[in-house]
Parts: sequence; C-alpha cells; structure tokens
Amino acid sequence: MEIHSQGGPPGAVLKREWVREHLLGMIETRSAGDPIPSERALSAELGVSRPTLRAAVDELVATGLLVREHGRGTFVAPAKITQELVLDDARSPRFHAPIATGVWTSSVLELITRQAGARIGRKLRISPAADLVYIARLQRVDGIPMAIEHLHFPAELVPNLSREELEAGELYDHLRDRHQVYVREATQSIEPTVVNEAEAAVLDVPVLSPALLIERLTTDTSGRPMEYVHSLYRGDRYRIMSRLSFGTSPGAPAVPSAPEAHLPGLPPGDFAAGGGILSSTRGDVQDGG
Repeated sequence: MEIHSQGGPPGAVLKREWVREHLLGMIETRSAGDPIPSERALSAELGVSRPTLRAAVDELVATGLLVREHGRGTFVAPAKITQELVLDDARSPRFHAPIATGVWTSSVLELITRQAGARIGRKLRISPAADLVYIARLQRVDGIPMAIEHLHFPAELVPNLSREELEAGELYDHLRDRHQVYVREATQSIEPTVVNEAEAAVLDVPVLSPALLIERLTTDTSGRPMEYVHSLYRGDRYRIMSRLSFGTSPGAPAVPSAPEAHLPGLPPGDFAAGGGILSSTRGDVQDGG
C-alpha cells in the first residue's frame, strides 16, 4: 500500500491519517481479541517511523477500538453492544429506544435530600430553597463501569424514593407505579469532556480520559420538569451515531427548515434540494468482557 501525495512527499498529518485508516481496515477484518502486529513490524511494513505508528495506535486505544495488554501486545477490542433510537411511525419524527443488549446494572453511590440551589432550581422550576432528592449512580454493563449518573428530583414528587428502586428494574417504571410520576418527554444534550481524578477512580480509567457529558431535562405529562440528570459516559466505551433521512423518496414526510438551517457535520447547501432531514441516534457501548 502506498501513500500518494501531490506536490511533494506526504506530511506527518497525512501519514498519520493513512496509518490510522490502515489500522481501521485491519481491525474490521479481525475478530475481538485478535492481536495486531507489533509496532516494529507495522512501521517496517508501512514505511513510517515508530513515533508516527505509535501515535495512530494510541488514538485507537483511546477511542476503544484497540486494547493494550502490558507484556502481551495490542489486540482488537471486544465487540459492541448497541442501543438505537428508531422511528415509531414513518409519518412522525418520534423515536423509541429498544433495550440494549448486555446486562446493565446500577449501584447507588449517594442518596441525599438537600436544597435545590439556584442552578438546579431554575432547571426544575422550583425555589432554590426547595428540597431536592440527589442521587449519584454507577451504571455497569456486564460488570464493567460505564457511566456515572447524577440525578435530581423535586423531593415532593418522589417521597421515600428508595435505594432499591434506584438499583432494581427501570427507574421510570418505579416513578410511574410507586410515585404516580408519568414521564412524557426529555431534552438532551451531549458534549465531549474528560474525567477528573474522582471520576477516573470510579470508572476505572486514567485521569483526563475522554468522556461524554450527557445532560437531560425530563418533563411529565403536565409539562412540569420532574428530573434533571447529567451523566458521564466513558469515551473509550461509548459513542453516538446518527442515521439521517433526507426526505428525497416519494411519499417521504416533508419537514420544513429555514434556509439558514445547518446540521453539524453537513456543509451548508449540500442537501438543500432534499427537503427536510430526519435523524435517529444510537449509542454504541463497547463490551469490556
């Protein structure tokens, strides 16, 4: 395989990207747990320096596609458990989330009642002095630490919320059946971050490891905010993927959009003639087993 570059020899950025693509191709043709060649062998095969090769491998280790084992080598990371949001009805952009594969378990790290404070009070539309139930939970998949959740509920909505409810079964089922709180919809945002020392210890990752910060504000059937959550998901184990429908097929629903509308990752104007764009999103959680 050769690197072709116009106007001179390839630069370091191009070399690294080419090495990365070569490694990705290698990963796709191997099974979980299969070894990849040593850095020495790969650098000789690809005709690049050891530092260039190592930087590309480091990136794929950090993103969870490769796993290093001290004294043994580098291996293809385990397969992924997938959860996807899909359209309930082709005529309406509403989604549901099928249960993800793998065994998900929760353990409560902290459960206290305290004052809401100004920031959380604004989000939940309650007084800063109002009582708030705060929960920190650790989510595991097949026993592997995956995420830390920080949940906030107005105390009047969930009197006597128990540790057992938070660790067994679906929390929203408990809210409905035991507390008569009926969830309607949520607004969620996702952004990259890194873990601090305390979070790293809980998630069993190095300090400053990449992570995804997911914030969610949930409302009940009356439109009242009933839950604010911010969660930290391991960046080496979790990624977000979107499926876009450009509405170009006959009978596809028309979704109006402003001329200046822009979706991240899509250059403005690329799909201007295609009408509205619907998207569904899924989270891939890499199995650490």
